[in-house]
Amino acid sequence: MMGADEGVVERRHLAPDCFVIYQGHHGDRGASMADLVLPGAAYTEKAGTYVNTEGRAQQTRIAITAPDQAREDWMIVRALSEVAGIALPYDSLATVRTRLAQVSPTLTRYNSVEGANFFAQSELLAKTVGAQLSSKPITPSVLHLKDFYMTDSISRASRTMAKCVKAVQDMEKSTYKNQ
Repeated sequence: MMGADEGVVERRHLAPDCFVIYQGHHGDRGASMADLVLPGAAYTEKAGTYVNTEGRAQQTRIAITAPDQAREDWMIVRALSEVAGIALPYDSLATVRTRLAQVSPTLTRYNSVEGANFFAQSELLAKTVGAQLSSKPITPSVLHLKDFYMTDSISRASRTMAKCVKAVQDMEKSTYKNQ
């Protein structure tokens, strides 16, 4: 469930008989409403492919060992597929990346900037739903995030980040703030 850790989805939004599975790390709001938690490795604990804000695919390596029973995400999905009786043909990270290259080659062109096409996609989507793109600027409802550094589950689980936020809050209350 996308957004479950950010409080977008709550248990009350779901059907009473809905079985919730949480796969992830730093279990936050989403994990607290789950019927089953599948512990995933954090980004520092797994080899991964990520796309940065410039559109560059980047490959990461394991920096530290995942704790206890945490596993890399592809391993969890592979194990579930076997339990479900439709085993995926991926037995190594290399086979996952080979399939990734077939499905989305841009995700295997590491450190290469891929042109963003979301404006073209948005325009095409607008045509299919019979809507028109507005030329008016969008004004967000929130212009300043009070606790910007606590907006994700990893930061919320960090004692260091909690100390930083408290220091900023104390500074904001300080009589010496503007001196």
